[in-house]
Amino acid sequence: MAQNVEIKAYLQKPAVLRSRVEELADDGATRLEQEDVFFDSANGRLKLRKFGGGGAELIYYARRDDRGPVESQYMKIPVEDGSGIEAMLSVALGVRGTVRKRRDLYRVGQTRVHIDEVDGLGSFLELEVELDGGQSTEAGQKIARGLMDELGVADGDLIGEAYIDLLELPRVAPEE
Repeated sequence: MAQNVEIKAYLQKPAVLRSRVEELADDGATRLEQEDVFFDSANGRLKLRKFGGGGAELIYYARRDDRGPVESQYMKIPVEDGSGIEAMLSVALGVRGTVRKRRDLYRVGQTRVHIDEVDGLGSFLELEVELDGGQSTEAGQKIARGLMDELGVADGDLIGEAYIDLLELPRVAPEE
């Protein structure tokens, strides 16, 4: 399985962070419209990612739900018949839920930088340091920490949960 080191953080001021990312990025942003259908899975997380312009990929990943730079192991395969795979896995495994987001993808060296607008949740930053074959988790964590410092991301902004987990959290109704 492929490995990366990743963080996820709440964004209080997305425009400020976007400006910092654009200064560091190797090139401009790629805008992605994504819908992730999560299936019930006994181990890790399994999702079908559908892209706004068509196409899909099946993604399995396993990582601890810890704050801070954490190792993630994953597998991705492109899917020709996204609707068919979704129907089959829905029947076979059950659907846990769906996450819809708009993602601006940047690259800073070996790190994928995502600025996400997630329906029902708000704005987030994700860093995914793609580890080279012989590169250690610790080396990836060091890269992630350095980029966090450059972007002004504090440990208090980090979250350990996946978007699907956050969507499942109970909501407090506003006072009338």
